[in-house]
Amino acid sequence: MKEKYGFAIIGCGAIADFHARAISQVEDAKLVAVYDANSEIALSFAAKRQVDIYDDYEKLLNSSAVDVVNICTPSGLHAKLAVRALNAGKNVMVEKPLGLNVKECDEVIQAAKQNKKICAVISQLRYSKSTGLVKKAIDEGAIGRPVEASVYMKYYRTPEYYSSSKWRGTWQMDGGGALMNQGIHGVDLLLHFMGRVKSVQAITKTLMHKIEVEDTAIAIVEFENGAVGVIEGTTSVHPGYPRRFEICGTHGSIIMEEDRIIKWDIKEAPDIKENKNIDTSGHCNPVAISDEGHIFQVQDMINALKEGKNVQNDAVSGKIPVELICAIYQAAKTGKAVFISGGKS
Repeated sequence: MKEKYGFAIIGCGAIADFHARAISQVEDAKLVAVYDANSEIALSFAAKRQVDIYDDYEKLLNSSAVDVVNICTPSGLHAKLAVRALNAGKNVMVEKPLGLNVKECDEVIQAAKQNKKICAVISQLRYSKSTGLVKKAIDEGAIGRPVEASVYMKYYRTPEYYSSSKWRGTWQMDGGGALMNQGIHGVDLLLHFMGRVKSVQAITKTLMHKIEVEDTAIAIVEFENGAVGVIEGTTSVHPGYPRRFEICGTHGSIIMEEDRIIKWDIKEAPDIKENKNIDTSGHCNPVAISDEGHIFQVQDMINALKEGKNVQNDAVSGKIPVELICAIYQAAKTGKAVFISGGKS
């Protein structure tokens, strides 16, 4: 067994900082290499952390020092780079979305299976204390039968946010807008709470930004457990507001803003007091988020490698929010309800 597992970061943009900090805070993990198509960005990132820099992705994949590849590139490259890493015998950690469509996600799932390697999809919201409390209350029936469950993500991004990178706001590299890029973590957490969606109806619009994809979206969903709800996502609402979950059942309701439970109205469960700062969120600043979830997932990867097991949020799980968001886009395009096939939640 290795004393430390070597991690390599692919793509040295803003989110890569979260991965680097998380790796540095996990005892048996070590950042050993980086690669970015922009050599100047890669050089600066590597120099700051005193790690090797590669000028070719394939050379990095051939390095025996690398056990895990962390993919932090634009979304349109996630699946392609993940498949290459898995086929090279590396384990993978990839930011959401896993792919831009179901086909891409299936290709990653198949590569992980064929090569008997781990592919973890970053889903940092799942691992907070508040998320655990809400999930436990739902699973144990404290709210009774779930009736309604919604997520509201009224985010704001400046025009400069989109103009600063050519890939942002494009179908080819972003795969969508307010839902596929900014909203996918909230969609994932709603599915974590409630399970699979059976059907969806939707409207998507581009109301503010000069981009190909949507900056405003509203979907009505029917869950397989019979509950209904709303998924709302924007990058067009100024100044932007914290992400809000409303989970309501026959015996009680819970409202959570970002990582803070603000309402715990359950008949037979004690009141919950939370003191976390909901301003550390990405509703108006995409990098104003906590490191905690990334640290947990790096540790989860280390535990999986040591114990020969899978991670808590693998590629199969990572496919599910992509499948739902693609169904929302299809429903908006056709003006008809879209029914989604079942699977793992």
